[in-house]
Amino acid sequence: MPDFNAVSPQNNVARRWFLKDCGVGLGAVAATHLLAQNTTIAADAAGPKPSPFPGKAKNVIFLFMAGAPSHLELFDNKPQLTKYNGTLPPAELLQGYRAAFINPNSTLLGPKFKFSRHGQCGAELSELLPHLAKVVDDIAIVKSMATDGFNHAPAQIQMSTGSTQFGKPSLGSWSLYGLGSEAQDLPGFVVFSTGKKGPSGGSANWGSGFLPTVHAGVEFRTSGDPVLYLSNPAGVDRRLQRESLDVINQLNQSRLDVVGDPEIATRIHSFEMAYRMQSTAPDVMDLSKEPQHVLDMYGAKPGEPSFANTCLLARRLVQRGVRFVEIFHEAWDQHGNLVADLKKNCKDTDQPCAALIQDLKQQGMLDDTLVIWGGEFGRTPMVQGGNDGRDHHPNAFTMWMAGGGIKGGVTLGESDEFGFNAVVDRVHVRDLHATILHLLGFNHKQLSFPFQGLDQRITGVEPCRVVEQILS
Repeated sequence: MPDFNAVSPQNNVARRWFLKDCGVGLGAVAATHLLAQNTTIAADAAGPKPSPFPGKAKNVIFLFMAGAPSHLELFDNKPQLTKYNGTLPPAELLQGYRAAFINPNSTLLGPKFKFSRHGQCGAELSELLPHLAKVVDDIAIVKSMATDGFNHAPAQIQMSTGSTQFGKPSLGSWSLYGLGSEAQDLPGFVVFSTGKKGPSGGSANWGSGFLPTVHAGVEFRTSGDPVLYLSNPAGVDRRLQRESLDVINQLNQSRLDVVGDPEIATRIHSFEMAYRMQSTAPDVMDLSKEPQHVLDMYGAKPGEPSFANTCLLARRLVQRGVRFVEIFHEAWDQHGNLVADLKKNCKDTDQPCAALIQDLKQQGMLDDTLVIWGGEFGRTPMVQGGNDGRDHHPNAFTMWMAGGGIKGGVTLGESDEFGFNAVVDRVHVRDLHATILHLLGFNHKQLSFPFQGLDQRITGVEPCRVVEQILS
């Protein structure tokens, strides 16, 4: 009895070979069809694809403030918190609410910073955001966000993939799967990390899940080689590398022709992309080529890793056709030391975020580049850490968006008088994802991928909506 799991150079005896070549009727037809499908799906994603209907956004830059910034100190002014500072919250506010870390005896904590109104729209912002105040007429602020996870990793992964469980494709991967990329010599989905540490959810935040891995995000560094091992080792020149790569690709292609494994197609694509990136990536990462007034606008300093440098890099990458750029700034988990940490975080991020909007606008890129700012959840109205901290809170938080079909100068939604629950125009993370896909030219119910017997999609099967109120 032959071992059909074995593979030999002589006859390539394997289960796929058995189905394809041994005359097993409809099984062979079905197997051939599935393999052809998989190989097509895994084909080079470098070329752009049309969306089902015209989308306002072509590219996305997601400024992910991981750790969860306090909406109550930055965007959602609550005078009632000041009035009742140091007192227990009303019993009805916490009725039926359960969370792992919240002490029911925690008292209310008033906002630590002053608020004032800005722009023609009159949006209310914290004194910590003076630069964002200058571009507030270009952004839409959503004060009624809500999510399901109340721990960092699950909530970050839900913001990134639509699910609190690991293993699902990220928003960037879905975007690349649907639209491809206009960048021939750079990955279509680039990821940076600029905070104290990487995001709690790790690479699951930019993974491709059950989509072909060609759609996964590629992590770039902010100093040295953009990607590890991008430079050739001593003794290997460009010609030797090209010849070696040609042989490796021929072997991979021969194997792909036999078994039709889409991951082999991804491997071929990855090797070729890495080869091309050796000349293009260092160039795009070289901020010294930017005019001084642009560097000053961001607060960027070439050669010194910072959130400011990375925001400028995001513009440069999108300018070269990269479809999705995501910057994780994991620095916002203020269970204590709230005042000092928020001052530092806003000093690091406020100017670059506003500069990114100004720069995209000046470059004529804001109309088709969607910029998203926000964390995985909000913070509690109750105190933690003495009198200088707040806990995790999924029921209400704030995000803002700009460009790519977003109506500027809009503030949507309200939380209750203590900032505890979103009570007007509640926007769940699923609604956010449906809206982003809509701006990219997709119906969220139709952008799907067959997996485990279901047509999977980022918004799942629960009800959600496109947030029409913030669309231009």
